[in-house]
This record gives sequence, C-alpha cells and structure tokens, in this order.
Amino acid sequence: HDLGKVGIPDDILHKAEALTDAEYAIIKTHPSIGGRLLGGHPLAELVASAANEHHERMDGKGYPHGLRGDQISLTARIVSVVDAFDAMTSTRPYRKGMAAETALSILEKESGTQFDGELVKQLNKLGVSGDLQHILGHSADGIPIITCPHCGPVIAVPRNTKDGDIIYCRACHSELTLHQVGNTFESEMTGMTDDPRNLEPRANEDAVEDVLAQI
Repeated sequence: HDLGKVGIPDDILHKAEALTDAEYAIIKTHPSIGGRLLGGHPLAELVASAANEHHERMDGKGYPHGLRGDQISLTARIVSVVDAFDAMTSTRPYRKGMAAETALSILEKESGTQFDGELVKQLNKLGVSGDLQHILGHSADGIPIITCPHCGPVIAVPRNTKDGDIIYCRACHSELTLHQVGNTFESEMTGMTDDPRNLEPRANEDAVEDVLAQI
C-alpha cells in the first residue's frame, strides 16, 4: 500500500523530528504516486484502491481525495486500520512500540471518524482473544523480526534461518551473525560492512507462501 513512498525523499521518510508543513505536504503525495505506479499492472485492480485510499478517513478529512464513509473501498478501510495498528505496535530505532491494548484503545477512540467502526470492532475481538500476539514482532507466523544492534528490530529473515547464519541489515548495511536464543535470535555485529549485492531486494517467499495457503 505504501508503494508510492519510493517517490518521497529519504530525508523526509526517515526524519525522526516533526515534519514541517512543506514536508508533510510532500508525504501526502505518496498515495497518488502509488496509484500511478500501479497503472497498467495486470494485478492493479486488486491493490490500487489500497495504495490510493489508505489515508482517507471516514469523516472525509483524509487525503488525497477527501473521500467519506463508503466512498472509501473496503480494502482501503481495512488497510487503514491495520496499518495504524502496525505503526503503533512496531518498535522503531527512535521509539519502542506500544502494547497492543494501548494501540487498540487509540483505534477505538478514532472509530467512526478516522477508521471504520465495524473493522475496529473486529480487530478488538482479535485482541481480546489473543489472536494478535503471534503477529506482533513477527514478519510472518512463527518468524520473529530480528533486532539490529544499531537500527532496532528491522530485519526479516527466512523461515529456514538457523544459529550461526550471517545476515545483513539493509538499514545500516551491517553484517551480523545470528545466535539462537529459545524461539528467537540475537544478532551480533561482525564489524564488516555489507556487500552491495546482498542489499538487492528479494521476494519474501515465506510471506508469499503463507498468503497463497490461505487463498
């Protein structure tokens, strides 16, 4: 859904301080950029509304089109809720992610204004039942996000990852050794800098297989 962010300058995307009005105006162009990038793609119909509309609000105060209520596609309304939940519960280099209960409480307060109230209610049910716990801090079911000592928990690894594997942080380009601790891994910097070839984007085949298994 955030495909359009490839058209936003990195210094704005990664800025830890509050954005200026001018910078925020630039950020707000990413949904439209994403929609244009998807134009002509054979699968665009499946995802274009998510890219275009995920920052629209139920009260019509969102962007880029100021859509309201059911004018916003169901796909985009779902993405809006789960994107906000993920953003609030994910740990970043500059802040720790909040508890699921806290994030759900914030979503509830914005229910009907920013977010679709029925979708927030369904997400709350998943939170109460505990069905969200295996998602938090994981890139896929059973695959924990690996913490880079410098950048924080930002590294997704394949399902077949094992103790002693060498991985790379695409944020700071560091080479890391993995040490298994229980059901997760701790990473240790080797002191080496990543070879550019290891920074090439690769498909997350585990995530693709998980999605296909549910279709």
